[in-house]
Amino acid sequence: MSRRKDAVRFWNSKKGEEVSSGQKVGRLQLFEITHRKKDGSPMTSEVGEIIEKIKEKKVEYETIASTDSSVNLENIDNRIITEVLGPERYGRQYMPSGSQAQAEVQRLRDQIAQMQASTVEQIAEVQRKYKELQQQLREEAAAREAVTAARDPEAAAMAVEQSRKYDELQLQLQQMMQMFQQSQKLPF
Repeated sequence: MSRRKDAVRFWNSKKGEEVSSGQKVGRLQLFEITHRKKDGSPMTSEVGEIIEKIKEKKVEYETIASTDSSVNLENIDNRIITEVLGPERYGRQYMPSGSQAQAEVQRLRDQIAQMQASTVEQIAEVQRKYKELQQQLREEAAAREAVTAARDPEAAAMAVEQSRKYDELQLQLQQMMQMFQQSQKLPF
């Protein structure tokens, strides 16, 4: 939204009407009013940071002005706005600087890389456990087959059938693991 629209919106609001009763509104007050939501919270987190910087600068200048009478209090608002937001230029929208945006992009890239590494570790752990369980199942199946074959030839045939079904299930499980691994591969 442009500054003019913000200012018009402010002066048409109840706060603007209250202030128009003779009080002079400075740029800092206007900035703060026009960059807050109806509930009083800042429009964005960046605006919240800017408002905090403005408040800190205002306290700093007021402290200096209280000890040094040569400081001109009337021009403090403009000086603070210029220091925090930079010099005003036509059509400029105050946004995070390029370096801030690059830092945020780098932070997000690092976060993605960390998530990918974590996912790779999780997949490796699942594969390790899968192989352990697979080996354990093979050993148990072989032991059951040996016991069953010794007892009953018909039971031995049943054990062979169960072993075949087990192998089919193992193949399906391997295919599912491969699909899971492929779904975890991110395009970064």
